[in-house]
Amino acid sequence: MRSVVVAATFAVLVVAGPRVATAQDWTGFYAGGTIGGALQSEDDSERVEFDTNLDGTFGDIVRTAAGVDAFGPGFCGGLAVGPTAVAGCTDDEEGVDFGGRVGYDRQVGPLVLGALVDVSRSDVTDSVTAFSVTPAFYSFTRKLNYVAGLRGRVGVGAGRVLLYGTGGAAVGDIEQRFTTSNGVNTFVPTDDDMGDADGGDSKQVWGYQAGGGLEIKVGDRWSLAGEYLFSSLDNRDDSAIRARGPAPATNPFILTNPGGTDFRRSEAFEFQT
Repeated sequence: MRSVVVAATFAVLVVAGPRVATAQDWTGFYAGGTIGGALQSEDDSERVEFDTNLDGTFGDIVRTAAGVDAFGPGFCGGLAVGPTAVAGCTDDEEGVDFGGRVGYDRQVGPLVLGALVDVSRSDVTDSVTAFSVTPAFYSFTRKLNYVAGLRGRVGVGAGRVLLYGTGGAAVGDIEQRFTTSNGVNTFVPTDDDMGDADGGDSKQVWGYQAGGGLEIKVGDRWSLAGEYLFSSLDNRDDSAIRARGPAPATNPFILTNPGGTDFRRSEAFEFQT
Protein backbone atom coordinates (compact mmCIF):
# COMPACT_ATOMS: atom_id res chain seq x y z
CA MET A 1 0.00 0.00 0.00
CA ARG A 2 2.58 2.53 1.02
CA SER A 3 5.98 3.02 -0.59
CA VAL A 4 9.00 3.64 1.62
CA VAL A 5 10.19 7.23 1.40
CA VAL A 6 13.97 6.94 1.28
CA ALA A 7 14.45 10.64 2.05
CA ALA A 8 12.71 10.34 5.40
CA THR A 9 13.87 12.33 8.41
CA PHE A 10 17.03 10.91 9.99
CA ALA A 11 17.22 10.41 13.73
CA VAL A 12 20.20 11.69 15.68
CA LEU A 13 21.69 8.99 17.90
CA VAL A 14 24.10 9.85 20.69
CA VAL A 15 25.91 6.81 22.07
CA ALA A 16 28.17 6.42 25.09
CA GLY A 17 29.92 3.20 26.05
CA PRO A 18 33.12 1.55 27.24
CA ARG A 19 34.66 1.32 23.78
CA VAL A 20 38.13 2.42 24.69
CA ALA A 21 40.47 -0.16 23.12
CA THR A 22 41.24 1.72 19.90
CA ALA A 23 39.53 4.14 17.57
CA GLN A 24 39.07 1.26 15.12
CA ASP A 25 37.38 -1.13 17.59
CA TRP A 26 33.55 -1.14 17.78
CA THR A 27 33.40 -4.00 20.30
CA GLY A 28 31.52 -3.31 23.54
CA PHE A 29 28.27 -2.38 25.24
CA TYR A 30 26.68 1.00 24.68
CA ALA A 31 23.67 3.11 25.66
CA GLY A 32 22.26 6.05 23.79
CA GLY A 33 19.37 8.36 23.03
CA THR A 34 17.59 9.30 19.81
CA ILE A 35 15.61 12.27 18.60
CA GLY A 36 14.24 12.90 15.15
CA GLY A 37 11.05 12.91 13.11
CA ALA A 38 8.25 10.40 12.49
CA LEU A 39 6.25 10.41 9.28
CA GLN A 40 3.85 8.38 7.18
CA SER A 41 3.63 7.93 3.44
CA GLU A 42 0.56 9.05 1.53
CA ASP A 43 -2.25 6.56 2.21
CA ASP A 44 -4.87 7.50 -0.38
CA SER A 45 -5.05 3.83 -1.37
CA GLU A 46 -6.09 2.68 2.11
CA ARG A 47 -9.58 1.18 2.34
CA VAL A 48 -12.02 -0.45 4.74
CA GLU A 49 -12.54 -4.17 4.08
CA PHE A 50 -15.76 -6.10 4.74
CA ASP A 51 -16.73 -9.67 5.62
CA THR A 52 -20.49 -9.88 5.03
CA ASN A 53 -20.95 -13.63 5.60
CA LEU A 54 -18.68 -13.80 8.67
CA ASP A 55 -16.46 -16.51 7.20
CA GLY A 56 -13.28 -14.73 8.29
CA THR A 57 -12.34 -13.63 4.78
CA PHE A 58 -12.40 -9.90 4.10
CA GLY A 59 -12.99 -8.44 0.64
CA ASP A 60 -16.78 -8.75 0.29
CA ILE A 61 -18.98 -5.99 -1.11
CA VAL A 62 -21.71 -4.70 1.18
CA ARG A 63 -24.85 -4.35 -0.94
CA THR A 64 -28.24 -2.81 -0.32
CA ALA A 65 -31.51 -4.70 -0.84
CA ALA A 66 -31.53 -3.23 -4.37
CA GLY A 67 -28.06 -4.70 -5.09
CA VAL A 68 -26.24 -1.36 -5.00
CA ASP A 69 -22.78 -1.08 -3.42
CA ALA A 70 -23.58 0.44 -0.03
CA PHE A 71 -20.11 2.04 0.06
CA GLY A 72 -20.19 3.49 -3.42
CA PRO A 73 -19.18 6.97 -2.21
CA GLY A 74 -15.74 5.52 -1.41
CA PHE A 75 -12.99 5.93 1.17
CA CYS A 76 -10.45 8.48 2.35
CA GLY A 77 -7.16 8.23 4.24
CA GLY A 78 -8.12 10.38 7.20
CA LEU A 79 -10.78 11.13 9.83
CA ALA A 80 -14.21 12.11 8.46
CA VAL A 81 -15.30 15.75 8.73
CA GLY A 82 -18.96 14.90 8.07
CA PRO A 83 -21.29 12.08 6.92
CA THR A 84 -20.69 12.62 3.20
CA ALA A 85 -17.58 12.05 1.11
CA VAL A 86 -17.88 15.59 -0.26
CA ALA A 87 -17.04 16.96 3.21
CA GLY A 88 -13.70 15.14 3.05
CA CYS A 89 -11.35 14.07 5.84
CA THR A 90 -8.68 15.58 8.07
CA ASP A 91 -5.01 14.82 7.45
CA ASP A 92 -3.14 12.26 9.50
CA GLU A 93 -0.74 13.52 12.17
CA GLU A 94 3.03 13.05 12.34
CA GLY A 95 5.76 14.74 14.33
CA VAL A 96 8.63 14.13 16.75
CA ASP A 97 10.19 10.75 17.57
CA PHE A 98 12.43 10.25 20.61
CA GLY A 99 13.69 7.35 22.69
CA GLY A 100 16.62 5.39 24.07
CA ARG A 101 18.50 2.17 23.44
CA VAL A 102 21.10 -0.26 24.76
CA GLY A 103 23.12 -2.72 22.74
CA TYR A 104 26.26 -4.72 22.20
CA ASP A 105 28.54 -4.92 19.15
CA ARG A 106 31.47 -7.16 18.34
CA GLN A 107 33.95 -6.42 15.58
CA VAL A 108 35.68 -9.23 13.68
CA GLY A 109 37.97 -7.73 11.10
CA PRO A 110 35.95 -5.06 9.28
CA LEU A 111 32.67 -6.84 10.09
CA VAL A 112 30.61 -5.56 13.04
CA LEU A 113 27.83 -7.75 14.46
CA GLY A 114 25.51 -6.72 17.25
CA ALA A 115 22.09 -6.64 18.87
CA LEU A 116 20.11 -3.84 20.48
CA VAL A 117 16.90 -3.09 22.34
CA ASP A 118 15.25 0.29 21.99
CA VAL A 119 12.04 2.03 23.04
CA SER A 120 10.75 5.15 21.37
CA ARG A 121 7.71 7.38 21.34
CA SER A 122 6.52 8.57 17.94
CA ASP A 123 3.88 11.26 17.47
CA VAL A 124 1.91 9.41 14.77
CA THR A 125 -1.88 9.18 14.30
CA ASP A 126 -3.46 7.39 11.34
CA SER A 127 -7.14 7.27 10.27
CA VAL A 128 -9.17 5.78 7.43
CA THR A 129 -12.85 6.38 6.66
CA ALA A 130 -15.54 4.63 4.63
CA PHE A 131 -18.64 6.51 3.40
CA SER A 132 -21.98 4.77 2.81
CA VAL A 133 -24.92 5.83 0.63
CA THR A 134 -27.06 6.37 3.76
CA PRO A 135 -25.18 8.85 4.06
CA ALA A 136 -22.91 7.99 6.99
CA PHE A 137 -19.21 7.74 7.84
CA TYR A 138 -17.26 4.92 9.51
CA SER A 139 -13.78 5.92 10.75
CA PHE A 140 -10.94 3.88 12.23
CA THR A 141 -8.27 5.86 14.09
CA ARG A 142 -5.05 4.56 15.65
CA LYS A 143 -2.46 6.46 17.64
CA LEU A 144 0.97 5.09 18.51
CA ASN A 145 1.85 5.47 22.19
CA TYR A 146 5.27 3.78 21.97
CA VAL A 147 7.16 1.11 20.05
CA ALA A 148 9.89 -1.23 21.31
CA GLY A 149 12.31 -3.04 19.03
CA LEU A 150 14.62 -6.03 19.41
CA ARG A 151 16.92 -5.92 16.39
CA GLY A 152 20.16 -7.23 15.04
CA ARG A 153 22.82 -4.97 13.58
CA VAL A 154 25.33 -5.80 10.85
CA GLY A 155 27.85 -3.33 9.56
CA VAL A 156 31.28 -2.53 8.24
CA GLY A 157 33.62 -0.57 10.49
CA ALA A 158 36.40 1.49 8.94
CA GLY A 159 38.29 3.54 11.50
CA ARG A 160 35.88 5.90 13.20
CA VAL A 161 33.06 5.23 10.72
CA LEU A 162 30.48 2.43 10.90
CA LEU A 163 27.99 1.82 8.09
CA TYR A 164 25.28 -0.61 9.20
CA GLY A 165 21.91 -2.20 8.56
CA THR A 166 19.44 -3.20 11.25
CA GLY A 167 16.25 -5.25 11.46
CA GLY A 168 14.13 -7.36 13.78
CA ALA A 169 10.91 -7.68 15.75
CA ALA A 170 8.88 -4.79 17.14
CA VAL A 171 5.91 -4.39 19.46
CA GLY A 172 3.86 -1.22 19.65
CA ASP A 173 1.24 0.07 22.05
CA ILE A 174 -1.56 1.41 19.85
CA GLU A 175 -4.64 3.31 20.97
CA GLN A 176 -7.56 2.35 18.72
CA ARG A 177 -10.87 4.12 18.20
CA PHE A 178 -13.89 3.62 15.95
CA THR A 179 -16.40 6.40 15.26
CA THR A 180 -19.50 6.50 13.07
CA SER A 181 -22.50 8.70 12.31
CA ASN A 182 -24.68 5.59 11.82
CA GLY A 183 -27.32 5.52 14.56
CA VAL A 184 -29.30 2.56 13.19
CA ASN A 185 -26.91 -0.35 13.75
CA THR A 186 -24.99 -1.32 16.85
CA PHE A 187 -21.21 -1.74 16.60
CA VAL A 188 -19.09 -4.05 18.76
CA PRO A 189 -15.42 -5.08 18.56
CA THR A 190 -14.72 -8.57 17.25
CA ASP A 191 -11.84 -8.73 19.76
CA ASP A 192 -13.18 -9.06 23.32
CA ASP A 193 -10.06 -7.30 24.68
CA MET A 194 -10.72 -4.11 22.76
CA GLY A 195 -13.49 -2.76 25.01
CA ASP A 196 -16.21 -0.54 23.58
CA ALA A 197 -16.24 0.08 19.84
CA ASP A 198 -15.84 3.82 20.37
CA GLY A 199 -13.42 3.52 23.29
CA GLY A 200 -9.80 4.60 23.34
CA ASP A 201 -8.37 1.33 24.61
CA SER A 202 -4.75 0.55 23.79
CA LYS A 203 -3.38 -2.80 22.66
CA GLN A 204 0.08 -4.29 22.13
CA VAL A 205 0.59 -5.22 18.48
CA TRP A 206 3.55 -7.08 16.94
CA GLY A 207 5.40 -6.31 13.72
CA TYR A 208 8.88 -5.66 12.41
CA GLN A 209 11.45 -2.90 11.85
CA ALA A 210 14.20 -2.50 9.25
CA GLY A 211 16.60 0.25 8.34
CA GLY A 212 20.18 1.41 8.47
CA GLY A 213 22.51 4.20 9.38
CA LEU A 214 25.94 5.76 9.60
CA GLU A 215 27.71 6.11 12.94
CA ILE A 216 30.82 8.19 13.55
CA LYS A 217 33.02 8.20 16.65
CA VAL A 218 33.71 11.63 18.11
CA GLY A 219 35.84 10.34 20.98
CA ASP A 220 36.81 7.15 22.77
CA ARG A 221 33.40 6.88 24.46
CA TRP A 222 31.05 8.92 22.25
CA SER A 223 29.58 8.65 18.79
CA LEU A 224 26.89 10.28 16.66
CA ALA A 225 24.69 8.54 14.09
CA GLY A 226 22.08 9.26 11.47
CA GLU A 227 19.58 6.41 11.18
CA TYR A 228 16.51 5.62 9.06
CA LEU A 229 14.00 3.06 10.38
CA PHE A 230 10.82 1.66 8.77
CA SER A 231 8.25 0.12 11.16
CA SER A 232 5.21 -2.03 10.39
CA LEU A 233 2.69 -3.05 13.09
CA ASP A 234 -0.27 -5.19 11.98
CA ASN A 235 -3.32 -4.24 14.06
CA ARG A 236 -5.95 -4.87 11.37
CA ASP A 237 -7.62 -7.87 13.02
CA ASP A 238 -7.22 -6.40 16.50
CA SER A 239 -9.31 -3.34 15.56
CA ALA A 240 -12.07 -5.08 13.54
CA ILE A 241 -15.68 -4.04 14.23
CA ARG A 242 -18.95 -5.96 13.79
CA ALA A 243 -22.08 -4.10 12.65
CA ARG A 244 -25.26 -5.76 13.95
CA GLY A 245 -28.99 -5.07 14.41
CA PRO A 246 -31.49 -3.92 15.61
CA ALA A 247 -31.88 -2.56 12.09
CA PRO A 248 -34.53 -4.10 9.79
CA ALA A 249 -33.66 -7.35 8.00
CA THR A 250 -33.12 -5.39 4.76
CA ASN A 251 -30.26 -3.42 6.35
CA PRO A 252 -27.07 -3.95 4.25
CA PHE A 253 -25.02 -5.03 7.28
CA ILE A 254 -27.37 -7.92 8.18
CA LEU A 255 -28.73 -8.69 4.72
CA THR A 256 -26.23 -11.48 3.95
CA ASN A 257 -25.85 -12.82 7.50
CA PRO A 258 -28.29 -11.88 10.29
CA GLY A 259 -25.31 -11.97 12.66
CA GLY A 260 -23.93 -8.82 11.05
CA THR A 261 -20.91 -7.71 9.02
CA ASP A 262 -17.29 -7.48 10.15
CA PHE A 263 -15.11 -4.69 8.82
CA ARG A 264 -11.57 -3.51 9.37
CA ARG A 265 -8.95 -1.25 7.82
CA SER A 266 -7.00 -2.69 4.89
CA GLU A 267 -3.42 -1.84 5.84
CA ALA A 268 -0.97 -2.43 8.66
CA PHE A 269 0.30 0.57 10.66
CA GLU A 270 3.39 1.65 8.74
CA PHE A 271 5.54 4.66 9.59
CA GLN A 272 9.10 5.88 9.29
CA THR A 273 11.52 7.55 11.66
